[in-house]
Amino acid sequence: MTTVHNGVDPRAHAVQAAAALAASMGIGRFVYTPILPLMHTQAGLSASLGATLATANYLGYLIGALAGILIPGAVRSAAVMRTSLVVLIATLALMPTTHDGSIWFALRLVAGIASALVFMIAVSALHAHLRGQSQFLAGWGFGGVGLGIALSGVLVFVVRFIGSWGTAWLASAGLAVVCAVAAWGLTPEPRPIITPDAPGTPSSHRWFTALVISYFLEGIGYIIAGTFLVAAIDLAAPEWVGSGAWIVVGLAAFPSCALWAWLSLRWSRPTLLLVALLIQAVGIALPAVIGGVGPALISAFLFGVTFLGIGSIVLAIGAHLQFPRAVALLTAGYSVGQILGPLVVTPLLRDGYRDALLLGAAVVLGAAVAAAVLRFRFPSGLDADPRTATSTEEVVFDVR
Repeated sequence: MTTVHNGVDPRAHAVQAAAALAASMGIGRFVYTPILPLMHTQAGLSASLGATLATANYLGYLIGALAGILIPGAVRSAAVMRTSLVVLIATLALMPTTHDGSIWFALRLVAGIASALVFMIAVSALHAHLRGQSQFLAGWGFGGVGLGIALSGVLVFVVRFIGSWGTAWLASAGLAVVCAVAAWGLTPEPRPIITPDAPGTPSSHRWFTALVISYFLEGIGYIIAGTFLVAAIDLAAPEWVGSGAWIVVGLAAFPSCALWAWLSLRWSRPTLLLVALLIQAVGIALPAVIGGVGPALISAFLFGVTFLGIGSIVLAIGAHLQFPRAVALLTAGYSVGQILGPLVVTPLLRDGYRDALLLGAAVVLGAAVAAAVLRFRFPSGLDADPRTATSTEEVVFDVR
């Protein structure tokens, strides 16, 4: 039975957190993906500038994440969350007011900062108020990211037939307003939750390095698909398929965290990490190898069902290895990978997105290799076997 925890109804809290994550991540961060093809064809956006704008958003996200680390009180402030939501909505609404690439860069940079702050506040709130509750309820809360992706995907899909790229940005800002209203009453974490850093054993140092490498490479590979998947599909299939595929990504991502949390009770997390990375690599490469509607939609589903779950699995393994500041180090490596991803593939975009997606899939395969090392050579003293969840177990979810 679900009970009230610290005066906050868990279900209502999960809904509010999901709305905040839908606004900050699903819309504020990822709506750029389905709008990108419209900006190419209608606003004269070049492929290289498109990649640069993506990098601006990821750089802003890293800045926001670092601000949250350096100013811990920011992630416990309702005022910061609400201000960030307003700023984020403003950046979306201002995108169609100009054709200046430098202004677009600044807007996406600021949007990244605001997205990161809202994300950290929502995540901290989920952990604080759902502690001792079902891990699957938290998983559905994190599913707000996927829900936001699906809703914004539907919105852009409709707008592309009745409006322009500017209309898509304005409509996205309106959708973000609706989500922000739903999230407005979210109660942030009331105080810091301090977990003493446990010294890693000599073995855990070695395997934590493999985990960091895997997550860093995943950051590079996943963001290539997360940025260019819709544009790539648009070049190889009817124009409606790209936006439709992005809707599939969101619908698959929505329940994915709860799904991977359930699977972790049956199989070890290193095994799940390896499987998820292999599935994602296939999904990223598929539209580059086989054209048509079917492969495009399968690709979208495979990508959506894995990209949130991989983050949750990685951070759970990091915590299991008891490495000092594991979450901070893994998140930093992932964020740097996201910044590098669009920059790495920019020289490959002159002739379309096929080579970029293949490179992204190859990088994710590299992440899978590192995960395989972790899985098959995991130290017996720290074996991450399947286990029964306890009432106090906290499953960490993260998409940073």
